[in-house]
Amino acid sequence: MLLPKRVKRRRVHRGRMKGKANKGNIIAYGDYGLVALEPGWIKSNQIEAARIAMTRYIKRGGQVWIDIFPHKPVTKKPAETRMGSGKGAPEFWVAVVKPGRVLFEMAGVPEETAKEALRLAAHKLPIKCKFARKEELVSADADAVTEKEVDA
Repeated sequence: MLLPKRVKRRRVHRGRMKGKANKGNIIAYGDYGLVALEPGWIKSNQIEAARIAMTRYIKRGGQVWIDIFPHKPVTKKPAETRMGSGKGAPEFWVAVVKPGRVLFEMAGVPEETAKEALRLAAHKLPIKCKFARKEELVSADADAVTEKEVDA
């Protein structure tokens, strides 16, 4: 499972997930991608389960990129513990995902194979996702840039 080698602070605040992803919202490496449609936390074991589902389906052909990493520790206090006495110990690690974020990328396989592999991966994740081609996201990003230029 994925987790950082070392961190500056072991306990962090919960944070907010408002707005759309402005980083990691284009397919940078592969030809096809899995894009998040809603905000959420994705645990490291869910990322690993999705990766295994994809690679098994494509029978280790092609290439897979994981574009998210679980940087955020989530703490829990032991059961039946009295209130107070500080924050709990880190229990697991999560990746914070906003709508529009590319989660996984794939290349070197036919589109139908990639679509099915990414569909299987999406079933392992706690959020709604969609299949996307590289051209779709690049053109959508270009449209957003031209809209900003028109507004200025």
